[in-house]
Amino acid sequence: MLHPATLYDVPRFEPFPALRYLTSSSVDITAVTSPPYDVFDESVRATYAKHHPHNIVALDYPIESDGPGRYQECATTLADWVSSGVLVTDDQPSFSIYRMTFTDEAGNSRTTIGVIGALEVVDEGSGGVLPHERTTPKAKTDRLDLTRATQTNLSPVWGLSLSSGLTDLLRDPAETIATCTDEDGVFHQIERVTDPLRVAAISQCVSAQPVLIADGHHRYAISRTYRDEQRQRQTGGRHNGAADAELTMTYVGELVDEQLSVAAIHRLYNNISADELVNALSLHYDTSDAGQVSPRTISHMSTHGVLCVVFPDGTGVYLHPKENTFTGVRALDSARLEHALANTPHDVSYQHGVTDVITRLTTGDAECAILIRPVSLEEIRRTAHTGELMPPKSTFFTPKLRTGLVIRQMRA
Repeated sequence: MLHPATLYDVPRFEPFPALRYLTSSSVDITAVTSPPYDVFDESVRATYAKHHPHNIVALDYPIESDGPGRYQECATTLADWVSSGVLVTDDQPSFSIYRMTFTDEAGNSRTTIGVIGALEVVDEGSGGVLPHERTTPKAKTDRLDLTRATQTNLSPVWGLSLSSGLTDLLRDPAETIATCTDEDGVFHQIERVTDPLRVAAISQCVSAQPVLIADGHHRYAISRTYRDEQRQRQTGGRHNGAADAELTMTYVGELVDEQLSVAAIHRLYNNISADELVNALSLHYDTSDAGQVSPRTISHMSTHGVLCVVFPDGTGVYLHPKENTFTGVRALDSARLEHALANTPHDVSYQHGVTDVITRLTTGDAECAILIRPVSLEEIRRTAHTGELMPPKSTFFTPKLRTGLVIRQMRA
């Protein structure tokens, strides 16, 4: 069963001449790359900047304290790095196979495979490229301002392809361009594909079915705004299919179990105490003692189908869903919590990782928390087929792609 839009709309997925760090014995790729900009703060950004004078954060993470000229400064730095040979552009369009080898939460060694290319930017609701979950409001426009200044895709959107067979097209090795091992022990490997037949096969496979946005909804929305601005600038509002802004850099993996590692994004609460939270949820959940909360708590939750409220002292209680209280509500922990707390005043924020949740509680960043379970592959696939949206911050796809391994410049 396919999403109705697939009968009419499928996205273009094309190779492009990648901008890459010039690799040599003197360049440590780990030292010049970073995680995605939205998973760390300015203090961690400063640490990456100290790793190497050419670390990607100098381009991808403008510092707000540097004022309104910070975006143009990023553009100037980018131009300097290109002119001095720090970054070099491939002499022909290519796809970049991206392999990540890591140990998952269960202790299993795994390797996932995807491909970085240029995915068509489509209008909202037109099909072809589908949203995965509702997004939280973004007050800042820094990604759009940075794109305007640099005319560059500095980090990829993460997409999931509904086309079967993509993984098989990516299994054979290609020309290795860069490797690195990040601070979490994940081994990243980039391979360049230029063979015309293989390029065509990958392009046709991804373009045969819709792509579901897994991570980077905001970046994709920014690409749509930037595309519209470029259309207006270049053609007086008329469509120009050849413009680079019609596409945006995207990592695409196949929507199959072996290619996905999905973690939960837990809920942190303020302006409501843990006792008040438990009381507000009592119409929908029974409770039992969880003891001291740890990463092992997630395993118990998955086995028994429960959630867990975490108190400021690190202890918790399990939440057991009551029968017949979630009629008409999707069987997602995030959706059920939204429903159960709809009439209860509270402030909610989001944090992945049980240890990080407990740290946020002990430092007073939140009054209490609820641990939820990862969303299943079956539910992600059902979302793609039905066109429904999950609540904000329902899924956390891991490991995170390394920013700086592949860059895409656009012509104005």
